[in-house]
Amino acid sequence: MAGHSKWANIQHRKGRVDAARGKMWSKLSKAIIMAAKSGGGDPMANFRLRKAIDDAKAVSMPKDNIERAIKRGTGELDGGDMEEILYEGYGPGGVAVMCEAMTDNRNRTAPEMKQLFSKFGGNLGNSGCVSYLFDRKGVVVFEDGVDEEQVTMIAMEHGGEDIDHNDDGKLQVTSPPDAFDGLVEAFTDAELAIDYSEVSQVPQTTVDLESDMARKVLSLLQALDDHDDVQNVSTNLNITDEALQEEDA
Repeated sequence: MAGHSKWANIQHRKGRVDAARGKMWSKLSKAIIMAAKSGGGDPMANFRLRKAIDDAKAVSMPKDNIERAIKRGTGELDGGDMEEILYEGYGPGGVAVMCEAMTDNRNRTAPEMKQLFSKFGGNLGNSGCVSYLFDRKGVVVFEDGVDEEQVTMIAMEHGGEDIDHNDDGKLQVTSPPDAFDGLVEAFTDAELAIDYSEVSQVPQTTVDLESDMARKVLSLLQALDDHDDVQNVSTNLNITDEALQEEDA
């Protein structure tokens, strides 16, 4: 889980900073559109939509933007012709990279993904080329100081699988994707402070690279994550503190 949690933490911390400038609103709008499109526009009956709305509110996305995104998803407004696509490829050093995207124009997004992979020393691959190296999992990460015993009990009752601490020392619970909604809802009802939660691609094992190559991978991951259509980026690289420190230097 180390490769997932380290990069996930980077993404979420970055997202909070970017959101202050409005950079994340486009991505959040797409998440709301897809949630409303797949499960209807009532957040009380559509947990995925409710979570997307909560994520948007957490970064001060305006209420009007949220409502327009819901209406686009339900077809009340134009602009809801969105689809989810999984892009797979290889980064520098041959590490596996997966990008979950939402786009209204795959003919635009696919070439842009290919260009980004190539620009940063990687290669966009065919469907299935690296997905076998990952498991799709629900991941819930808690704020510091949460009651670990209570988290464990609720996780056991609602489909949680692994309970551990991530690279930042925060308590983390994983689950099958189909148990994720109920698990997060149970934690929320118990008023347990969640740092973030998502369904994402978790590497089965991680690989190590020397620091120079690892920094090149981080540059690719960052560029992919900055793309407006990309919602999540996953890798099987073991991201070390040394590589992160040198990248920030």
